[in-house]
Amino acid sequence: MTYEKIAPPTTGAKITFQNGEPIVPDNPIIPYIRGDGTGIDLWPASQLVFDAAVEKAYGGKRQISWFKIFVGDEACDTYGTYQYLPDDSLAAIKEYGVAIKGPLTTPIGGGIRSLNVALRQIFDLYACVRPCKYYAGTPSPHRTPEKLDVIIYRENTEDIYLGIEWKQGSETADRLIKLLNEDLIPGTPEHGKKQIPLDAGIGIKPISKKGSQRLVRRAMKHALRLPKAKQMVTLVHKGNIMKYTEGAFRDWGYELVTSEFRAECVTERESWILGNKERQPDITLEENARQIDPGYNALTADKKEKICAEVKEVLEAIWETHGNGQWKEKIMVNDRIADSIFQQIQTRPDEYSILATMNLNGDYLSDAAAAIVGGLGMGPGANIGDECAIFEATHGTAPKHAGLDRVNPGSLLLSGVMMLEYMGWQEAADLITKGLSAAIANREVTYDLARMMEPPVEPPLKCSEFAKAIIQHF
Repeated sequence: MTYEKIAPPTTGAKITFQNGEPIVPDNPIIPYIRGDGTGIDLWPASQLVFDAAVEKAYGGKRQISWFKIFVGDEACDTYGTYQYLPDDSLAAIKEYGVAIKGPLTTPIGGGIRSLNVALRQIFDLYACVRPCKYYAGTPSPHRTPEKLDVIIYRENTEDIYLGIEWKQGSETADRLIKLLNEDLIPGTPEHGKKQIPLDAGIGIKPISKKGSQRLVRRAMKHALRLPKAKQMVTLVHKGNIMKYTEGAFRDWGYELVTSEFRAECVTERESWILGNKERQPDITLEENARQIDPGYNALTADKKEKICAEVKEVLEAIWETHGNGQWKEKIMVNDRIADSIFQQIQTRPDEYSILATMNLNGDYLSDAAAAIVGGLGMGPGANIGDECAIFEATHGTAPKHAGLDRVNPGSLLLSGVMMLEYMGWQEAADLITKGLSAAIANREVTYDLARMMEPPVEPPLKCSEFAKAIIQHF
């Protein structure tokens, strides 16, 4: 591979992919993007920790060869005005498969809405993975933040983030509104006499079966790697209102798990049916149906018949493999309405593990969950596809703090932990988590955490000092 203004390391090997999973050599070449604003402070501190953890864990038998590439403002300095996403960098990420980046600014002008979204779409990084876990001592507005330990799987390439929309008053928007109002809406009886206002902007919300199921598949594979008590996947949706997009996401999710993962999972509704029969071996189909659907008695005859048929089908299909308590050892798959889950991660946080959802829901939900455990400064993130993965700090660039060596590198560090885990280098990942936890518990923190602790820490550590404290706690 020939590049215009960058050069890969002279030592190291490529990460390759097989069936969507990385094949990692002992000396992988990993491109990194320093990031804009505070990236100038965050990356050096983080790289110091990454290298120290790998060295301590493997004693020189494994080593990362870092490959500096340019995206964002730094790319414009190197490649020219508006060259936020140069071909060199895209080629390097494609060539080496796994990359990590600091925060990136949203360009003004230049035709790119978001560099983060662009990277996700270019490399089909369909799964945005955001763990939200509490580290003891981290200041939090929540009374029991330690109860929250969730991993959010957010679909990255569809929904309104695909960016298909038209401005109010534009010729295309007017044509589309006319088509909808005069043809498509009247031609769909369930829409009744609804009409779109003539002065509206228009956006399209595509949710596909393929996009939904590949996200849920990756969430299920993750669940299989978790301790038994955390093996739960919750499909988060607003299907009670958007039946053919978000409701379809839920239905396609259940279809995927009960076909590809039939031996490893049980749905919540199936567990009710199985549990009823375990408690009452002679229970009739109708009584079982009545217990799983509280409104059963008020249903029409055909709806009652449908639920009884569901009970019969479940018992015939999985009683032998899942009955008599066997289902309790399986991955539990359930679903929750989006607005409800925002409440439940606060009131019943320990009841959830993996939340799989669409793009917009996942955007809100991941930030809300991060706030409970201490904010975006401690929030890692990954964007994963079948042939590429990019790990990232999830906060902004905070340019007013750039170059002052004072910001918290926690988000980027924990994203590096995710990268190491993804690579199968769990020992190095565990060292960083251990060091970070111990530093925070010992009140060795940067200003953002220091000012919220009781009593406040004075003086706080610099960004670079925090990195060294983490290493000392390995």
